[in-house]
Amino acid sequence: MERVPILKIGDILLVSIQVDMSDQTAVQLQEDLAERIVATGCHGVIIDITALDIVDSFVGRMLSTIASISKVLDAETVVVGMRPAVAITLVELGLSLNGIRTALNVERGMELVAAARADEWVEVDGDEDAETTATP
Repeated sequence: MERVPILKIGDILLVSIQVDMSDQTAVQLQEDLAERIVATGCHGVIIDITALDIVDSFVGRMLSTIASISKVLDAETVVVGMRPAVAITLVELGLSLNGIRTALNVERGMELVAAARADEWVEVDGDEDAETTATP
């Protein structure tokens, strides 16, 4: 069984899917990624699907599941490198990829993850300020 590599770049895990996704490979990727998120404390996951020429409903569901698992583990997921034909296929299949942001390339995906973390910190800081000013 082939494994999908997971690389750590700063606070982000980069997953580059270069193989056909069988059921076993997808399940293994989900497990490996969840373990790496917990082990590293990373807050961003970028899934690069540039090498995928076609995406079926199975791969679409797999991407959604990975995003859900990542979110539960406090990591934002961005899918990058989606080809126009892949985007069209996903829409035709009715897969909206809820909870997944998309970007044209890895660089833009990293920017989205950084912006999401910055927004989260602003909200947390704002909440803390509101609590301290409201307390007599």
